[in-house]
Amino acid sequence: MPHFPEGFIWGTSTSSFQIEGAWDKGGKGPSIWDAFCRIPGRVHQGDTGEIACDHYHRYPEDIARMAEMGLKHYRFSISWPRIQPDGKGKPNPEGIRFYSELIDRLLAHGITPWVTLYHWDLPLALQMEDDGWLNPDIATYFRRYAEICFEAFGDRVKHWITLNEPWVVAILGYGQGTFAPGRISNREPYVVGHHLLRAHAEAVDCYRTQFQARQGGRIGITNNADWREPLTDSAEDKAAAERALEFFLGWFADPVYRGDYPAVMRERLGERLPTFSEAEKVKLTGSSDFFGLNHYTTSYAAQAQPGDDLYAGIYGNGGLSEDQAVKLSADPTWEKTSMGWTIVPWGCRKLLQWIDARYGRPEIIITENGCAFDDVVEDGAVHDQRRIDFARGYISACHEAIAAGVNLSGYFLWSFMDNFEWASGYSKRFGLHHVDFATGTRTPKDSAHWYARVIRENGW
Repeated sequence: MPHFPEGFIWGTSTSSFQIEGAWDKGGKGPSIWDAFCRIPGRVHQGDTGEIACDHYHRYPEDIARMAEMGLKHYRFSISWPRIQPDGKGKPNPEGIRFYSELIDRLLAHGITPWVTLYHWDLPLALQMEDDGWLNPDIATYFRRYAEICFEAFGDRVKHWITLNEPWVVAILGYGQGTFAPGRISNREPYVVGHHLLRAHAEAVDCYRTQFQARQGGRIGITNNADWREPLTDSAEDKAAAERALEFFLGWFADPVYRGDYPAVMRERLGERLPTFSEAEKVKLTGSSDFFGLNHYTTSYAAQAQPGDDLYAGIYGNGGLSEDQAVKLSADPTWEKTSMGWTIVPWGCRKLLQWIDARYGRPEIIITENGCAFDDVVEDGAVHDQRRIDFARGYISACHEAIAAGVNLSGYFLWSFMDNFEWASGYSKRFGLHHVDFATGTRTPKDSAHWYARVIRENGW
């Protein structure tokens, strides 16, 4: 593997609902995903997050495994309903205690915590009583929740992420209905996206005005994006690929770096796209100390023609395709993961360069990159060469981007261990550690040993 710059950040990621379990323990309130899992047909085989990886009870064991790997950075999320069971009331002391002990144990093992405030598990009470992310007041609720976390953990946590993949919340949760809360609309995603951005800005304003000077941390937002490569050299297809990226990543990154939505979204959506007040634009502009990026796959993009099936064969197509007039496709020779996502490392490099050029060379941190493959345990081990090959290809693409001048400072592999994979339940495995969900047993995969070696060889 190529050698990365001194101080480059190597880590792994998880999220609260996907690993913690203990869904009704320790004073935690229910989340929208606790409810969504119980609706027949919404999650593969009726799986739920009731136990997940039982990380709530097994976190000392999991942190010990991180230390064995030589891991120095770990990104996890805090469960909002574990901190505020109803999303608005007094903080839950048991929830505060759990995360405080988790953070202390990480630090005791020399592992730096990176904390995401919201990774999709909205308190159910906010959805039922306040319409969730459709309610403008949620920005105020989120600010208060963030303030509780900054006050409780900010003396030790120096790396904060407000939201994980707001595109997923808006499109899969309110547009296509495949994720909680399961709504289908061509209008609500843009309202939800608007309030997510307002909530991010409020949390950042809270941190910067009340905590950052005395706590000395950094705060940002993580967006997800796939690369869109023009299918042909035609002007139409090039414009379609650019438009697809603006509807996908520009939707949430432009307001943070440029103060407003991409012009093409305003042109195509009209009054369906809300507007920011001048005060909101001020809070949004420059509201991220780094550019958090989750990247997994690549597609070809072409100008849609009448009669095209814009959804054919594409999981998570970057938005509501009818609003973009973009048809996506894949090269049949590209290898795919068990999620059906294409493996195209050069797409990662091109996306990093696109971000670098569009947003004025920000510091970029890849907060998620990884793949799902089926595991076979043989003699107590998982020989997952395909996962190693995937990571090698994408890490090499990251190095190429750095060599080309991109300011990439970190890479977090998704994920530390197999977990609850949302609507796919436990059927898809992304982790460096195999989890037997019947017993909770963790087994390091070959990729865990390989990744540990990459970390050691790059200066740790």
